[in-house]
Amino acid sequence: MYSAVIDELIEKFERLPGIGHKSAERIAFYMLENMSEKDAEDMAGTIIKAKKNVRLCECCQNLTDESVCSVCSSPKRDKSVICVVEGPEDVSAIENTHEYNGLYHVLHGALSPMDGIGPDDIKINELLLRLADGEVSEIILATNPTVNGTATAVYISKLLLPFDVRVTRIAHGIPIGSDIEYADKITIIKALESRQLMN
Repeated sequence: MYSAVIDELIEKFERLPGIGHKSAERIAFYMLENMSEKDAEDMAGTIIKAKKNVRLCECCQNLTDESVCSVCSSPKRDKSVICVVEGPEDVSAIENTHEYNGLYHVLHGALSPMDGIGPDDIKINELLLRLADGEVSEIILATNPTVNGTATAVYISKLLLPFDVRVTRIAHGIPIGSDIEYADKITIIKALESRQLMN
């Protein structure tokens, strides 16, 4: 339908998560019609620079352009608590609350036997190595409330049994501002299980 170059540009954007064909078309045409050549070069340069310089933190496995990320190197963080998450975007979401002051560990995925993702395919061993010095007293399992995320949390909790650490799981339930009548059965069950004392 379009020239080969435009088709290729649209196809590249379609590879991004959450971008369908229509969205890819809109982005491609916006770039071609509204972005200057310099802005396009700057964007391409930034992508290349990020791909060359961003790596995994030696400690928590989060994305960083340093050998150790700013969270792990901060003297203000509570090094006795590690929050385990599936991806770097989860770290960002938790940090935006400004309520958590511990460290993180990024798994870069969740166990998914159907997709061929086992324990050696995500950063579980790196987490266990962090417990060797005995400084960590609590592990918060903050994997997603999906089948794979829950299975990953259960698997890790079993691996942590020999260690002298408290293992907790983030609560799941009814979102603030929503009605119970619209919640699914599993969400309601989790909300009941995670109930707290009021007085």
